[in-house]
Amino acid sequence: MLPILKKEFNSFFASPIAYLVIGVFLLANGLFLWVFKDGFNILNAGFADLNTFFQITPWFFLFLIPAITMKSFAEEFNTGTIEILKTRPIGLWNIVLGKFLASLLLVFIAILPTVAYVYTIYQLATPLGNIDTGSIIGSYIGVFLLGAVFTAIGLFTSTLARNQIVAFILGVIVIFCAFYGLDALGNLVDSSGLSIKKIGINEHFKSISRGVIDTRDLIYFISATYFFLFITKTQLSNE
Repeated sequence: MLPILKKEFNSFFASPIAYLVIGVFLLANGLFLWVFKDGFNILNAGFADLNTFFQITPWFFLFLIPAITMKSFAEEFNTGTIEILKTRPIGLWNIVLGKFLASLLLVFIAILPTVAYVYTIYQLATPLGNIDTGSIIGSYIGVFLLGAVFTAIGLFTSTLARNQIVAFILGVIVIFCAFYGLDALGNLVDSSGLSIKKIGINEHFKSISRGVIDTRDLIYFISATYFFLFITKTQLSNE
């Protein structure tokens, strides 16, 4: 697994992908949170918190994570190297996990600089340091777990296409349906929407973002990630 992880991770930085993903993510967040005079601007909110950052980050992930994962298997299928990879004595699970962890590590590196926002609102708060630390920590854990699920979905959709652009589009569609689609469906089918919403990613992300680490939410994210990694491995074994 480690050789796959290192190879995949190094390939991100050997091409513009890593720099574009990290740059676009930080630039977009910076513009929406600190520059644009809209509802997401922290300086216009009148109180020091990062709620708007955690509200818009999943929507940035919707496009950025498929951009990271689109080449993972689509490129291997397109160039024919998948057959060479599958004949190596490392097992399909190690291949999937190596690519998954490399992509997730890049997502983590993209998130890491945003910790500076915590220090900024700490300084802006009145009195100094009057921020909801528990909620912020819970939200960051939620963002990382959300990134893990989205990465697993992106890997799966990458096995469905031979073209990276097609893999990207499929990734965006499936992630959108899993994150927001079930919420919308729940509102249409049920007046409360709770029965369907509870199996949606957004409902569990909002729950963990409140700062309370519920084991049900942790189990949900781990299970969802495992499920998509499992069907990725199954899809590879059927090719």
